[in-house]
Amino acid sequence: MKVIFAGTPEFAAVALQALHEAGFDIPLVLTQPDRPAGRGMHLQPSAVKQYAVAHGIEVLQPLSLRTDSKDPQRAEQALAAHARLLSTPYDVMVVAAYGLILPRSTLDIKPCLNIHGSLLPRWRGAAPIHRAIEAGDADTGITIMEMEEGLDTGPMLLIERVAIGAQDTTGVLHDKLAALGGRMIVDALRKMEHNQLEAVPQPDQGVTYAAKISKEEAALDFSRSAVEIDRKIRAFNPFPGAHATVNGVNVKLWGAEVMEADSKAPAGKVLAADAQHGIVVACGTGALRLTALQKPGGKRLPAAEFIKGFPLENLTFE
Repeated sequence: MKVIFAGTPEFAAVALQALHEAGFDIPLVLTQPDRPAGRGMHLQPSAVKQYAVAHGIEVLQPLSLRTDSKDPQRAEQALAAHARLLSTPYDVMVVAAYGLILPRSTLDIKPCLNIHGSLLPRWRGAAPIHRAIEAGDADTGITIMEMEEGLDTGPMLLIERVAIGAQDTTGVLHDKLAALGGRMIVDALRKMEHNQLEAVPQPDQGVTYAAKISKEEAALDFSRSAVEIDRKIRAFNPFPGAHATVNGVNVKLWGAEVMEADSKAPAGKVLAADAQHGIVVACGTGALRLTALQKPGGKRLPAAEFIKGFPLENLTFE
């Protein structure tokens, strides 16, 4: 079976590796153009491109696949990409976190399967892993689906669940789901080869949308419950990093533990900041013990190390 792969970040690269190691013929990989990154803002290839180049797989990086784009450069690149797809013999396209919309002209060439990081129809959209943690979902998973023009609305082919642990961050859950997605897409294509895949329409009930994460959301509100704040800290780790201001300094919070507390202290008040108790902060309901923090320009530190250079006694997080 010949597979064209479309994806960009590490989540997708894991799936590409799984397909390649399973022996599928991959004549072409689509990924987004190189982007500036790092301190020097040098152009960096995507994780998918890095894997493809290292294994001698041809890479195409159009700005768009929409041939009707009003931007002449994007339209020209889309036309060239479309022609390349038409001239490349393949049986199926696999898409994972590509980041570009596949127009009808692309979807109509060959079947397109998508690896989506949620239990559809819950958390359609751009940030399903973050939103599942933020919402306090007990579990999530991977759905292999047929792509259509709607946003993650296509029929489901395979689905598997993964429990969300009490301390799971987006980074941790991402790695679990990436590995699962790689295994499942190999299984799906094996079944496809033998006409054993059954497409099941998504139910109309339970639809939610996982909006793209914005940096503006990362500011914490300690008037919320400790449980809600803990979820947000975990959901926004590693990106963009939840933060709060204390003594005029914007501090990123990377880890916390929910505590039962019946304090009359105002929300955000530091209740303890010492080696014995750690850093305990009052919330709207309950309290949080902060376990990992980072000040601007500094390293991420355990709470005991952080307070050595940043005393927090009697201060308030805002």
